[in-house]
Amino acid sequence: MPIHNLDIAAIFEEIADFLEIKGDNPFRVRAYRNAVLTLKGLGEEVKTLLNQGQDLTRLPGIGKDLLGKIKEILDTGTCRTLEKLRKQMPPGLTELLRVPGLGPKRVQKLYRMLNIQNTEQLLQAARDGHIRDLFGFGEKTERHILEMLETNLGAQRRFKLATVTQYAEPLLAYLKDSPDVKDAVIAGSYRRSRETVGDLDILVTGRADGSIMERFINYEDVKDVLSKGATRATVILRSGLQVDLRLVPEESFGAALQYFTGSKAHNIAIRKLGRQMGLKINEYGVFKGKRRIGGRTENSVYRAVNLPCIFPELRENRGEIEAARAGLLPKPVKLADLKGDLHIHTKASDGRNNIEEMAEAGSKKGFEYIAITEHSSRLAIARGLDSRRLLQQCEEIDRLNEKIKGITILKGIEVDILEDGRLDLPDAVLGKLDLVVGAVHSHFDLSRKRQTERILKAMEHPHFSILAHPGGRIIDKREPYDVDMLRIIRKAYQLGCFLELNAHPKRLDLLDIYCQIARDEGVMVSVNSDAHSIFDYENLRFGIGQARRGWLEKKDVLNTRPLRQIRRLLKRTL
Repeated sequence: MPIHNLDIAAIFEEIADFLEIKGDNPFRVRAYRNAVLTLKGLGEEVKTLLNQGQDLTRLPGIGKDLLGKIKEILDTGTCRTLEKLRKQMPPGLTELLRVPGLGPKRVQKLYRMLNIQNTEQLLQAARDGHIRDLFGFGEKTERHILEMLETNLGAQRRFKLATVTQYAEPLLAYLKDSPDVKDAVIAGSYRRSRETVGDLDILVTGRADGSIMERFINYEDVKDVLSKGATRATVILRSGLQVDLRLVPEESFGAALQYFTGSKAHNIAIRKLGRQMGLKINEYGVFKGKRRIGGRTENSVYRAVNLPCIFPELRENRGEIEAARAGLLPKPVKLADLKGDLHIHTKASDGRNNIEEMAEAGSKKGFEYIAITEHSSRLAIARGLDSRRLLQQCEEIDRLNEKIKGITILKGIEVDILEDGRLDLPDAVLGKLDLVVGAVHSHFDLSRKRQTERILKAMEHPHFSILAHPGGRIIDKREPYDVDMLRIIRKAYQLGCFLELNAHPKRLDLLDIYCQIARDEGVMVSVNSDAHSIFDYENLRFGIGQARRGWLEKKDVLNTRPLRQIRRLLKRTL
């Protein structure tokens, strides 16, 4: 049975959850959490690295003890530490930590006082009104828990795009490695770069003798085979992800790819256009009566209804068909267009590499510049920088810029926006930086008016450059805070500052609809990795996918500019 990095990360995450609920040493908990981040960010499987003789203790967060546990998991599929913790505490307790608003202390209290061991028991307790009487909860918290559970328990399980990628790409490579497969493409919401994916649809062309389906169901990561036929099979991977494989004729491949990429609303609109022209469009092709007139390529499908081919990320029926008809489709930004990254953390706060290592990794990515933007001191949990430490870091950056060739390190900060809209560091210090990234990290439940005014006031600060992760959401954990984003976007235009599209897979924030509004209002967006290690630059691919969904072109993205232009643009805000 193969063990992937995400499998090891899931075991370490469960251990950390149990330890946190128990109230164990916070440094021990953090060690597991840091290892999880490293494992999720690695581009190669740890098993491969070990087989190559590489020393994994050189990776951030991986010491000798955790390396031993990694080897144990690779050998046995589990970890004695986790099995011991599972015997001590119900496994369902860790599910409770996924409920927004429930931290370890609250989960511990629910377990000890009400013997709540899983989300189903929690839901019943909330319905019965048993939670409100516990110290530290109250009626408002009980109502919030009830709303979250009733909304999410019945929903289809969806996986973050970055998580799916780690399973989808090896599977696709495995299929393409077969001489029986001529072409293979992942369709569906994955191809449209949706932030979460319910299941995978893979389309292939090739031999129709059953060999492709047989190869598919025998993939090493398959847990269950739900169905298998001559042209379609459905499996469940060990991760819980469902994958459908369809074998289609070459003359229908483009039509099938267009159909299964979706979205449903987009496809209905395209079929309606076809009917108005006397055509029938489906997954088998484009037909005029009984005669096939298109379908071998996606382009042939769109051409049949007098449209240019609409790139997948736009296919949501949100004006793309009208734009295509008018010749106004955007030329989408590409990952290769990025010249730098303007939101990066190092060991000085909660990152896992030093500045020089981040710069060297950025140079290998072909960047002209990176901006070091540690947290400010108000975010104590991230060891944020006060004025003294920030000025010391600025001196270090000056020395490194003299030493390192081929890339420039910009001096910045991710400064907390306080509840009243002030910034967490004094003007005298902020004025010495190349850029100031403002971020909301607290008081997410303010009213729409107060939250909006708070951010607008912060943006009016003379040194404010970029608004970080503007909606404040964490996918599956925290909804965006209530804010008037149109007012914020228009204020950014008025002041000459910028909005961030945070590419971290748990955020992908700006939302795509706000990217489109920013574009229409003339406000540039900075696609940043929010990197906490050298591996996190890989997040930028997901940010670019979100940018493409938001209709952004190269000209709409701040950090597609070369260094000279970036300096000039940032000076408008300093």
